Amino acid sequence: MTQNTNTADSASTVTFSTAPAAPLRVAVIIGSNREGRFGPIVADWLLARIRERADFEVDVIDLAESHLPTALSFNPSPDTLAELGKVTPKLAAADAFVVLTPEYNHSYPASLKSLIDWHNAEWQAKPLAFVSYGGLSGGLRAVEHLRPVFAELHTMTIRDTVSFHNAGGLFADDGTHKDPTAANAAAKSMLDQLHWWAWALRSAKEARPYGG
Repeated sequence: MTQNTNTADSASTVTFSTAPAAPLRVAVIIGSNREGRFGPIVADWLLARIRERADFEVDVIDLAESHLPTALSFNPSPDTLAELGKVTPKLAAADAFVVLTPEYNHSYPASLKSLIDWHNAEWQAKPLAFVSYGGLSGGLRAVEHLRPVFAELHTMTIRDTVSFHNAGGLFADDGTHKDPTAANAAAKSMLDQLHWWAWALRSAKEARPYGG
């Protein structure tokens, strides 16, 4: 007796469309709110790279324009709700994030930690990339401190980063990068990876809600 082993699998098969999809929405978070900060110069460079691409739509969350308290609450005051209203909808709508961070005392700014801690579901099952700047370390110690924080929130961090070492000397007075070839290439690689993960995770969540 010959047994037919070519039986159909009873489990359902999930397929993903490879047709062109709507642009992915990326939220760029400018993490510093310090007086005299260098962040806007790096942010302008980064945003120009993203806006060159048709596969991303961008929202900007500038923490110098948000004043979230460090004291968390399950019953926020009207003032806090107003501040959350500036940032929460953008985080919720995002398919992906880019966090732009300096390095303060070998770590990242308190303003950035406050934004992170006021939110939870908005971060989940989405990819996040880092752009950092600073002195000799280029802000990379801040990035490495942020990775386990976002892991706790079920956020997929991209391995490749863009970092600016001794950042003040890399940009001209008008904000343009003096020698952008390497930085532009690094940004393209990082954004390509971010787009892949954002597309994959968005597609997966359309087939099956995360955690379900």
